[in-house]
Formats: sequence, structure tokens, C-alpha cells
Amino acid sequence: MSLCSSFNVFASYSPKPKTIFKDSKFISQFQVKSSPLASTFHTNESSTSLKYKRARLKPFSSLDSGISEIATSPSFRNKSPKDINVLVVGSTGYIGRFVVKEMIKRGFNVIAVAREKSGIRGKNDKEETLKQLQGANVCFSDVTELDVLEKSIENLGFGVDVVVSCLASRNGGIKDSWKIDYEATKNSLVAGKKFGAKHFVLLSAICVQKPLLEFQRAKLKFEAELMDLAEQQDSSFTYSIVRPTAFFKSLGGQVEIVKDGKPYVMFGDGKLCACKPISEQDLAAFIADCVLEENKINQVLPIGGPGKALTPLEQGEILFKILGREPKFLKVPIEIMDFVIGVLDSIAKIFPSVGEAAEFGKIGRYYAAESMLILDPETGEYSEEKTPSYGKDTLEDFFAKVIREGMAGQELGEQFF
Repeated sequence: MSLCSSFNVFASYSPKPKTIFKDSKFISQFQVKSSPLASTFHTNESSTSLKYKRARLKPFSSLDSGISEIATSPSFRNKSPKDINVLVVGSTGYIGRFVVKEMIKRGFNVIAVAREKSGIRGKNDKEETLKQLQGANVCFSDVTELDVLEKSIENLGFGVDVVVSCLASRNGGIKDSWKIDYEATKNSLVAGKKFGAKHFVLLSAICVQKPLLEFQRAKLKFEAELMDLAEQQDSSFTYSIVRPTAFFKSLGGQVEIVKDGKPYVMFGDGKLCACKPISEQDLAAFIADCVLEENKINQVLPIGGPGKALTPLEQGEILFKILGREPKFLKVPIEIMDFVIGVLDSIAKIFPSVGEAAEFGKIGRYYAAESMLILDPETGEYSEEKTPSYGKDTLEDFFAKVIREGMAGQELGEQFF
């Protein structure tokens, strides 16, 4: 992210449908193919296939518990995509929607977990969610309640090979971060592993390298437990941790403002930070690569988009170039943010509820000054050269599209200021 998202955070503080397994709220938009959903499972004792039986389930509630006997074969990577069941949590989120589409495109059997009321502030009902996730098997459940999630997956009647988590806190606040980035994400791991998952793909964030915010600490705590599970407790289980740089949407909030003739706002000289932004489509493709590519097993994978790293100043220059206008910038001293955050922190000592507001200010301050690039541990500097690139979509193309079509569908997450 860069100025746009940080400025917004800071300034804004002032085929026919068919229903099956009705009791478990499992809804599929299409006639489900019989072969993958009736897939066989193997125990460690024998290679003889057997049908899924609920009676064989053994409940467990922690990551160090034994794997359920219905576990799928660890050789799922040798299967055809049509025989691989991929559970996607966070499926209705900004990146999650694209991940679901990409997984379907590649032929996986996608089980998309969604809330009954999804989207920003729960604006989407079941019908709208089914439309958004067309082609996937949609399982309405609650990832914040482990027992509810486990029951929903059990009622599907078949196991899971891979879990892909695109969960992210809605506003980056303290409570929401620990509830979603840690607890709900851990629930999806525990539940997925219970029903056979042998691989977990986590959408994290590159900014956890320098954890100054609660959502970063929450993500890191889960990352550590995931790595410990695979590397110390269960060698048959694997993970891929994806840490992307800035998303296009976080850089697009000023496009329409500048289009209307207003200046491009940036902190300091516009060179305090830089990023290699990646499109949602390219990121979804990279996440999908992590399901089967063995060179991504048990790896932390920072990833950016194509091209050079861009500062907010350069992003603004690109925008003015597309519009055919002379650049016009408004430079805001970053010290203003420091002052306001200091005031909020002081008030929070007396009124703890203000702590959330202070955290939102810190989020804005962080993205205004910290680069979304690899942090070189030797130099303590951010490195453009060491930040991998992936995909083909460019920020310039994105800006041009937003100028033509607007930011519809690019809304930032919930912000309760």
C-alpha cells in the first residue's frame, strides 16, 4: 500500500441452482460431479479405498492432535485437479473472490466457505454470494466458531485435501485482528486438518517483516504455529505462506479525485516508501500455483507485481501522464500524523476504548512511511532487487481502467471509524 490507503485510513477517522445437504447449509450452484465428491480415502494401515464414514471421525481441538482417520492421501499432488478438494476461507473477500475463480478455472473442486451475510458490513445475502462464487460449492458457516466450522465441513460428506486461507481482518483494529488474522485462521487450519487436509496456503502480508501493528503480530503468531506444525509436529503436512506487496486497490483511491482536477496527496516528498504492486488476478494465480508446485512447499513467499518499485511520487506521475495533465501534488508533513497519534495514545491511557482509534492512525502512519518490499536483514533497508516479481498486470493499466470505469468493485475493507 502507499499514500492512498494510508491517507484514507488516517483522514477518514473524522446450469440451475441446486441445494443439497440442506441441514448443513451446504449449497452448490451446479449439479455436483459424482467422482470427486465421492472420492475415496486411504488409511495408513492399508491402501484399500474406503468410503467416508462419520463414525470414523475422531474429534480434536488443537494443532498437535492426531490426524483424523479420514485423512486424504498425502500424495494429493499426484492427483488430477478435478480430484483435489480445496477449501477456501475468506472466499468473499477482495482477494478471495479472485482465488476462487482461479481455482475453478484450473479445475479444482472448490469448497468456498462464506458467511450467510457476506461482503462489507454484510451487505450480500446468500443469493448474491452464490452468484459471486458461481462454479464453487458454497458452504455457509462461521470461521470464528471452530465447532460450527467443523460441523459444516463434516456435513459435506467428503474430505479436504488443501485449505487456502484468504482471511484478513476487516479494519486492522486490535480486536478484529486477533479474532480474524489469528483465531479464525487457526480455526480453518484445525478444521481442515481434521478432515484430511495435508497442505495449507496462507495469504499473509509482506509488512509482517517489521511488525509494529496488531494485525501484523496476529498474522505472525499464526505463521509461527503453522510452520511449527509442519516442521516439528507433522512432517506429512505442508504449508505455503504468501506475503504480497501492495494491492492495486490500495493505490487507486485518488484516481477519481485527481481526475476531477484536485491534487495528488502524498506524505513528505513522496519518496518515503515504495512498493511493487500486484493485481488481484496475478496474486490469485500465484496462490493457486502454491497448491501443487513442490518448490513452494514449506516456504515463505514474498511476491510483488511486474516492473520496478514505485514511490507515491512516481505513482502520482503515472496518473497525471495518463490524464495528460501537468503534475500537481499536495505534500503533507508526516509529523502531523505523529502528533495526532501521540494525542490519541495519551487519551487511550485514560479511556482505553480510544486505543482502537490510535491503532487506525498507526496503520495509516505505517503505510505512509514503510515500503512494501523485502526488508534486507543485513542492511535493515528495503530492497527492490530482492523483492520477487510475478504476473503481467501493471499499475498504469489499472489506473487507466479506473479512469474509464471508476472504482466499483475495488472497495477497501470495513473501516469502523
